[in-house]
Amino acid sequence: MTSQAADRPEPVGSSRRSKITPEREQEFFDAVLEQIRQCGYDAVTMEGVAARTRCSKSTLYRQWQTKPRFVAAALRSSGQARFAGIDTGTLAGDLREAARSAGAWSAKDTSLLQALGHAVTQDPELAQALREALVEPETTALKAIVRRGVERGEVSADNPALAYIPAQFFGVLRVRPLLEGENADPDYLLRFVEAAVLPVRRPGRGRPR
Repeated sequence: MTSQAADRPEPVGSSRRSKITPEREQEFFDAVLEQIRQCGYDAVTMEGVAARTRCSKSTLYRQWQTKPRFVAAALRSSGQARFAGIDTGTLAGDLREAARSAGAWSAKDTSLLQALGHAVTQDPELAQALREALVEPETTALKAIVRRGVERGEVSADNPALAYIPAQFFGVLRVRPLLEGENADPDYLLRFVEAAVLPVRRPGRGRPR
């Protein structure tokens, strides 16, 4: 068999999917996501992941058929809402705690977002998996934080700034490395929340007439 033939994925349905344990599957997922962070999406190969995890390429191809499907599955496996458990009793307290939490994982997740930046514009499935893993859980949790603040009367429900709080969080996480060459750590995000997010609580900041 030629090397090109060996690199080619097996036809879908050509053999049974491997019986991989959940622990082994997670090892594959962790390996491919770490390689993306270190080398970028385009540099990652099924062969490289196979070597790193000491398995055969055919195992990966039987299970996921293509690199985009493999990466999409890995992204979905990593989904978690880090903001979901935050409930300090006040809007300000919740947003400050969200800032601390986001700062604690910003280096890891921001590098993954940046490494996948171009690839997700070319592959809708990959883009959807990225949103499901890293974006939607956090935006849902942030919207819940804001909703509780409205229900407690801490901020007006018609304040137009509320809709942009998730975009503010994600924006500063993505942009600071580009502007200043540093990740948005907890201290930076706390200062950002105090200066740019918490002012929405001030009275009279509702929808312009």
